[in-house]
Amino acid sequence: MQTKQPSTANKLVTFLSAERNIVFAVAVMALAISGFTIVAEETMEGETLRFDNAVLAALRSPSNPAVPIGPDWLLPAAQDITALGGTAVIVLLILCVSGYFVLQKKVHTAMFLITSVAGGTAANLILKEFFSRPRPSAVPHLAHFLHASFPSGHTMISAIVYLTLAAMLAKSTTSLRLKFYFLTVGVTISLLIGLSRLFLGVHYPTDVLAGWCGALAWAGLTYLLAAWLQRRGKVEHETG
Repeated sequence: MQTKQPSTANKLVTFLSAERNIVFAVAVMALAISGFTIVAEETMEGETLRFDNAVLAALRSPSNPAVPIGPDWLLPAAQDITALGGTAVIVLLILCVSGYFVLQKKVHTAMFLITSVAGGTAANLILKEFFSRPRPSAVPHLAHFLHASFPSGHTMISAIVYLTLAAMLAKSTTSLRLKFYFLTVGVTISLLIGLSRLFLGVHYPTDVLAGWCGALAWAGLTYLLAAWLQRRGKVEHETG
C-alpha cells in the first residue's frame, strides 16, 4: 500500500505555521530582553528601592514585620509553593521527564531539555554574580537562600522549567482546550512561585520581575534553537 504524501497545500500551511511561531518567539525574546534591561537599569540606580520595600512591608503585619499578613495557613502554603522552584524538585522533575523521553526513544529531546535547563541555571547564576544585589533587609526572611538577589533564581529557573514542560505537553495534542490548559497551568505555577518569594521576604518585586523576563528571553532562545535542530534532524519532532 502506498503511503499518502502530504499535499502541497498542507506543506505550505505547516511551513507558514512554523514561520509564524518563530516570529512570535523572536518578538517575545526581544520584549523580554528589553524588559529585563529596563528593570536592571532602574534597580541598579536605586530608583526602585522605595517601591520594592513598600511592597514587602505591605505583606507584613504593621505591628510586627516578622509576621506575614493573611490567615495562618498562608505561610506554610507559600513555603510549599516556593519549594516547587527549589533545586531538588527541579532536578527530580527534569530527570523524570527526561527518563520518559528516553523510554520514548527521544534521547536527543531529553538531552536538549537537560541542556536548556542547565544553561538557564548557569545564565541566572552569572547574572546574579554580575549584579550582586543584596537580599532585602526591610523585612525578616521567612525562607533560606544561597545566592544574590537579582534576578530571582527560583522565579527564573522554575519558569523556564514549567513553561518548557507546558509547551511540550501543548505540542503533544491537537485539542485547543488541552493546549490552553497546559499553558495556563505552566504560567500559573510560574507566577505563584515568583509571588511566594515576595511573601517570604527573600526577594524584591523587581528581582521577581527580572526573573520572569529572563525566563521568557531564555524560552524564546531555546525555542529558536529547538526549531533549528529539528530542521537539521538533531532533535526529534513532537508527534500528536
